[in-house]
Amino acid sequence: MAHRDVTEKGPSFRSDQVDSGQIDMLVAILDVQARLPGIQRMRRWAHEALAVQAGERALDIGSGTGSEAMAFAERVGADGEAVGIDPNSDMVALAERRAAEAGSTARYVGGSIYALPFPDGHFDAIRCERVYQHLDDPAAATAEIARVLRPGGRVLLIDSDWYTSITHPGDPAVVRAVSETLLTNTPNPGSGRRLRGQLVAEGLEIDDMGSEAVIWDPESALPLYGEMTRRAVAAGAITAAQHDQFRADLDAGIAAGDYHLSVTMFAVLAHRR
Repeated sequence: MAHRDVTEKGPSFRSDQVDSGQIDMLVAILDVQARLPGIQRMRRWAHEALAVQAGERALDIGSGTGSEAMAFAERVGADGEAVGIDPNSDMVALAERRAAEAGSTARYVGGSIYALPFPDGHFDAIRCERVYQHLDDPAAATAEIARVLRPGGRVLLIDSDWYTSITHPGDPAVVRAVSETLLTNTPNPGSGRRLRGQLVAEGLEIDDMGSEAVIWDPESALPLYGEMTRRAVAAGAITAAQHDQFRADLDAGIAAGDYHLSVTMFAVLAHRR
């Protein structure tokens, strides 16, 4: 497998930092990830746990390609409201196109989790997946979620905990260096284990928790590993030669079927008293 130049700028996995020239790449990555069995199981559990009903108002924060807001639209029906919010205007436009093509009533708006453009107590149910790992101020974000949630309303947060990631094969020292670079460059890498505490701090009551060790296939993982190793070389954490050997080892393991790439995702369901 050919490797790109390690000095090449890789994609950002934060939609608010992706320009129009990279949006297609990010969308392709998100679509591949959405097909992972682990992601699908976690999303099914989330919708079952939230149990959105006809006529309710539901919000998906960090709505990305729009699929989960469309799932909300099916549940709330004609008398309800299903909204997705994303900080990237190109992503919002793409979600709108996909919803229109699917005949969905879901609508999408641009905006920040730190300043949700909705009135107090507006939503019956809120879902937020893999956003907290990118947040510099998760407490402020949780306060906004609590603000727009009605009394008795439910919220479900899903996020990865990058301290639980596993990579095989590869020189353990190089794997550690690459992982440390990821942790350093992720604002909130242990977000998964902190979700419960964030919700409790805002006075929300915990109802349930779930987890899934998401197994990544090569198609979904290699863009991430390409970005991680590029940053590790740029930071001086590994040499270019170590980069090449790590990628060669990983490629050989993938070719032989002897590989394991995973990270644990956690979900927390809570309600506002």
